[in-house]
This record gives sequence, structure tokens and C-alpha cells, in this order.
Amino acid sequence: MKNNPRGWRIEDLEAVARAQGVNIRKPSGSHVIFDYSGIVEAPSVPAHRPIKPVYVKAFLAFIEAVRERQATEQREAQENDR
Repeated sequence: MKNNPRGWRIEDLEAVARAQGVNIRKPSGSHVIFDYSGIVEAPSVPAHRPIKPVYVKAFLAFIEAVRERQATEQREAQENDR
């Protein structure tokens, strides 16, 4: 996705989100909202095909923030276990 943000479908983004433990909301309408506890920027992606590269890039930035948050949570949990 990072190397080629063109031609992705919403199902692809949902699969990546599920693998990272991200919440997926589908309110009425044509958008899918991805969110994760502690991250303010929750991208809203139109479910049209194909998804425009700008939305894929925003989603990838969000996933990177989720990974950083998860790493921080894991470090804090390890410190608390000591």
C-alpha cells in the first residue's frame, strides 16, 4: 500500500485494520471510519472503488500511529510488571 496507494478496495483496508486491532465503524452512508483508543485522528474513508490515494495515505499514517501507540502500551505494561 505504501509503495502503490492506487487501486485498493475498502475490504483491503478493513483487513489491515482488523490485523492491528483497530475498530471499524460503518455508520449509515458510504464511509467507513477507523478508530483506536488514544488516537484522535480517526480516518473516514469513502467505500467507493477504487479508493483515492489520498485516503490510502491517510489510513496508512493512522495505522502507523496505532503501531506506535501499541508499542508504547506494551513498554508501559512491561515496566509495570517489573
